[in-house]
Amino acid sequence: MKTPAGYECKYFYGDYYRGREREECHLIGAAWTSDLCRTCPVPGITRANACEHMRLRPEVTRPLLAAFQRRVKVGPFCEKTGRSGFDPHTGCGECHALPAVFEVKE
Repeated sequence: MKTPAGYECKYFYGDYYRGREREECHLIGAAWTSDLCRTCPVPGITRANACEHMRLRPEVTRPLLAAFQRRVKVGPFCEKTGRSGFDPHTGCGECHALPAVFEVKE
């Protein structure tokens, strides 16, 4: 479903049936507000990586310089390998092998 920012996100839910204005994010939960969708990295991550083993752990933070703005920070976790702390756009590197075109020859 499209977020208020205009991106397609599988975690966003909006119920507009017969004048209802109910919107929620199934990933963030109760801390979600519609302004977080503008800077949320999750739609970009799900477009770049469709690994079924990767789980996203969201955290709503406030940057030091912009105390009034809240941002979503995402920490990836791979259920298959048990790894965390990798780039969520590319994945953990264990679940899906890279094609031979991308391998470095020495």
